[in-house]
Amino acid sequence: MSKKTRKKSTDTKGKRAAARPARAARPAASKSATKTRTAATKGKVKAAATTKASPNATSKPKPSAKSPAKSSTAKLAEGAAAPAFQLPRDGGGSVSLADFAGRKLVLFFYPRADTPGCTREAIDFTRLKGEFAAAGTEVLGISADTVKAQESFRNKHQLSMPLGSDETHEMLEAYGAWGEKSMYGRTFMGIIRTTVLLDSDGKVARIWRHVKVDGHADEVLAAARSL
Repeated sequence: MSKKTRKKSTDTKGKRAAARPARAARPAASKSATKTRTAATKGKVKAAATTKASPNATSKPKPSAKSPAKSSTAKLAEGAAAPAFQLPRDGGGSVSLADFAGRKLVLFFYPRADTPGCTREAIDFTRLKGEFAAAGTEVLGISADTVKAQESFRNKHQLSMPLGSDETHEMLEAYGAWGEKSMYGRTFMGIIRTTVLLDSDGKVARIWRHVKVDGHADEVLAAARSL
């Protein structure tokens, strides 16, 4: 083999040997780039997951339910003239303010016929019927119950006073016995247990609001005797 041939062969082998490390390095570079891209991708996925899980600070709170509107009815004041009324009553016919002209009158407004508190209150006024009569005072019960319900209430408990039915709430509002109430965390409009004592001139002498039943009829009787 000539020197020229041997030199060419040696150069070729050297070039091949030099080329081998370069080829081997390519996969390593590729793996490194792949790892970098994978890490970046995982970072984006993690960031997206965190953003999705975190609360949206810009979201608007849901509007809360509106509370029932408060009654705009002006409360009746002591010394004012009693508002006129005419209501259907138990037993048929009607009952009005004019029916009691020249006499003192107790108007007791109760939430519902034949419920425990209302029953005790009506029975107490019935028990004192003779004493109220001796004091020149009549007694009238009013609620928003139907006439039929009032009749059943009267008959069941042998009540002595007439019972007016104000299903439209007109008299209840005029006397300040209709307004906002709350029970078990719920707010609603309804009858506020109220008693109004009128003197013989048809003027408001005393008003009791948010009445506590026990002993109330006796207190009203004492007030009627003092007029």
